[in-house]
Amino acid sequence: MLESKRIRTEIPGPKSRELMQRRKNAVTSGVGIATPIFAQKAKGALLTDVDGNEFIDFGGGIGVLNVGHNEPRVVEAIKEQAEKFLHTCFYVTEYEVYIELAEKLNALVPGDGEKRSMFVNSGAEAVENAVKIARSYTGRPAVIAFENAFHGRTLLGVTLTSKTDPYKKGFGPFVPEVYRVPAPYPYRCPVGKNCSGGCQGDCFGALEKALTGYVHPESVAAVIVEPVSGEGGFLPFPDFYLRRLREFCDKYGIVLIVDEVQTGFGRTGKMFAIEHSGVIPDIVTTAKSLGGGMPIAGVTGKAEIMDAVHVGGLGTTYGGNPLACAAALAVLEAFEEDDLLGRANVVGERIMGAMRELQEKHPDFVGDVRGLGPMAAMELVKDAESRAPDKERTGRIVESALQEGLLLLTAGQHGNVIRTLAPLSINDEELDEGLAVMARAVDAAASS
Repeated sequence: MLESKRIRTEIPGPKSRELMQRRKNAVTSGVGIATPIFAQKAKGALLTDVDGNEFIDFGGGIGVLNVGHNEPRVVEAIKEQAEKFLHTCFYVTEYEVYIELAEKLNALVPGDGEKRSMFVNSGAEAVENAVKIARSYTGRPAVIAFENAFHGRTLLGVTLTSKTDPYKKGFGPFVPEVYRVPAPYPYRCPVGKNCSGGCQGDCFGALEKALTGYVHPESVAAVIVEPVSGEGGFLPFPDFYLRRLREFCDKYGIVLIVDEVQTGFGRTGKMFAIEHSGVIPDIVTTAKSLGGGMPIAGVTGKAEIMDAVHVGGLGTTYGGNPLACAAALAVLEAFEEDDLLGRANVVGERIMGAMRELQEKHPDFVGDVRGLGPMAAMELVKDAESRAPDKERTGRIVESALQEGLLLLTAGQHGNVIRTLAPLSINDEELDEGLAVMARAVDAAASS
């Protein structure tokens, strides 16, 4: 008998199973499946499937719903804009809501200098354009990226991304002039040090070595970094590392691109994760929670760099769609009016505390707990000594939680990391219930 009062039928229920069969016959199998359920409605931190089962959502559409499902101000903003017009293409006929959102982002992104923004449809597009802008500004071809990185699924995006299966497998050849270097990972130090108590910084030398063995600094247009590696397993870059990276880029005239697609808009307890380090980036890419569920992404950077591109060199048919811009402005309004950054830190402390309790209770297989604010994760291993990734146990935990009404997502190179992307607006009762379900799922996995 299922314990959760939220579950009415078996999971997946009959309607979800029927839709899954239709999906199989209509949708390419290349599109993955994280959970075998179909949504009917959602509100705040709760999602209801077509069979009437209600779930607490710790996935948030992969970090898209920091303000929650169907945030009222976002829904109303979309309705109001839809009654005016749906599309003109900003390149053809401009509109004020695009300008207003650009002004807001220019003010929010770290740095006191003059900035410029542009809007596209997805995080991958934002990354593509950021690299184009950096190349135009510097006149150089090369880009340095990091291990454990994820920067999208376009051809350049998967080239920058550091995971073969499923992202790169069978899709080559990839974009030239992309060079990858090790990234900080205290639990699995890339230079063989025992950094479990904190990164010792030796891995930064790999970046400097790259300029000796792989690419000359005068050929490098940009370094791109996620302040917390997202799909790579929620691995925060230490503050000192990001500061050294800023110094490194300044030394060689390289553009520092900070990818805040998943980390942005309160996910780490600050509006942007890079703020924790005090580093001022040259370009910031944003997406996911910017639109509160609408497809929109931004590229914001120093005016000198952003304006280096020739007129007409940047553009997109749908980018900065008026409905998406209106939604994004409502998202920023929700942050201001509801103190979602303050709430983010409360949520983060509760999640991190719950995960650390599980680590203390199960030190044999909860190998590492890490993150920044509510962007928290547990890495599961077969045993504490070998630290061999345990993807199978991770899958059992996610499945057990789903059967009790909790949506969880995995991450990491080996799929052995459980991450949390719950809406920052989640209330205490829902948060506590979700953490309790997660704890029971981990406990059950200890004996299975």
